[in-house]
Amino acid sequence: MARIDYYHDPAAPNANSLVVGSSAIVTDGENRILLQRRSDSGNWALPGGTMDIGETLAESAIREVREETGFDVQIERIVGVYSDPGHVFAYDDGEIRQEFSICLACTIEGGSLRVSSESTAVEFFALEDIAGIKIHESIRIRIRDYLDGKPPVLS
Repeated sequence: MARIDYYHDPAAPNANSLVVGSSAIVTDGENRILLQRRSDSGNWALPGGTMDIGETLAESAIREVREETGFDVQIERIVGVYSDPGHVFAYDDGEIRQEFSICLACTIEGGSLRVSSESTAVEFFALEDIAGIKIHESIRIRIRDYLDGKPPVLS
């Protein structure tokens, strides 16, 4: 399903849904951050997705990372809660979703790197290389908040 991200855009359509989601900052032994190139937008992004009924937020984040990257992870901490009403996603089925994502810092426990149907590539990036890739500003904010290491951000 195609998706358009609107970020503080006055031409953005009004949201008609709100769904709980998670995203994960997963690092390797060299402190590189795991990103996937989304098949719906072409942007590099953190692994993550929506929470399913019957699972906890932690379970959803662990599942999404496994499905999208092939890695099993352990959650270390909450990076932040992101619920900016100025950030909406328009899907081609008519859903306009307001952002609501809880970002978690994770470490790898097992598995191996693989690409899913939701992405065209999955790679680890050194921090200095992230500045030069196509990535949405909301993901850059999460990475900055992760690197700050302060108590969870609520935005």
